[in-house]
Amino acid sequence: MSSQSQPSLLHKYMGIFFSTMSSEELLDSLNFFDAREDDIFLVSYPKSGTHWLAEVIENIPHAGITLTSPIELGDISKFEQLKMVPKRRAIPTHLNYEMLPVTVKQKQCKIIYIVRNPKDTAVSMFHYYRDNPNLPSTETWAAFLELFLKGDVVYGSWFDHVLSWEEHKNDKNVLFLFYEEMKKDFVNSLKKITAFLGIDVNDSEMAKIARSTSFSEMKSNAAKENCDPNHVICALTSDRNLVFRKGVVGDWINYFTPKQNRVFDELFTEKMRNSEVGRCLKEYEQSQTQEGVCAVADA
Repeated sequence: MSSQSQPSLLHKYMGIFFSTMSSEELLDSLNFFDAREDDIFLVSYPKSGTHWLAEVIENIPHAGITLTSPIELGDISKFEQLKMVPKRRAIPTHLNYEMLPVTVKQKQCKIIYIVRNPKDTAVSMFHYYRDNPNLPSTETWAAFLELFLKGDVVYGSWFDHVLSWEEHKNDKNVLFLFYEEMKKDFVNSLKKITAFLGIDVNDSEMAKIARSTSFSEMKSNAAKENCDPNHVICALTSDRNLVFRKGVVGDWINYFTPKQNRVFDELFTEKMRNSEVGRCLKEYEQSQTQEGVCAVADA
């Protein structure tokens, strides 16, 4: 990552890198956001399934939910824009728990947090950095992985982000989802989501949602949706075609050298030693390693 490009595309706020698409003025003002009690927040570390989750929410019939752009995307006028949304709002964000607006916590808004194997997340972010003009260029996978492990990427350390949210995984207004589990058993995950939101969905509607939010379907729709400037789900995305690359579980094995994998595992063990989420992620990874790289069917 060149030292010349990084300052112009990223800025540091509270020790964490943000894209310049998130203004410092807006980040300073997050606690002035007026949350509604029926707001839904869709939260993740970048490249962990936020877009998939948002597409699922949008495809729930008769839900009366309007998907907005991320709360941290834009400038201070963002809050006025959000005020104009008449229906129940589903608001995406990549913020850690500490930075979440205080009114969201006070009003116990519904929060869905999706987490993904950090190795797959790192690979997906590597490609995202290379292709997205809103992020600094990175020369090699090895160079990017070093930055990722240090937390010197947008939204900071994956470990810190996940742990900040894990502390609240048992809060009654928080639903924790695993990307790998959604891939393995989408219908069961969808049932968890709709039950959490208090929305009734029959079997026929669930099958339709599954078809509409398959990876192949979302990727094919990306080009036409990119024409809509209001359809933005990620605070880093200017081109929806950047969002959809592979969407598989276990692709990391094609990138990590044995040494990189060892270094990553050592840091993971150190950071996540007391984490139930970390234990679940390692179990998913081990099952995938035993089965081989799994490209889950899109249908």
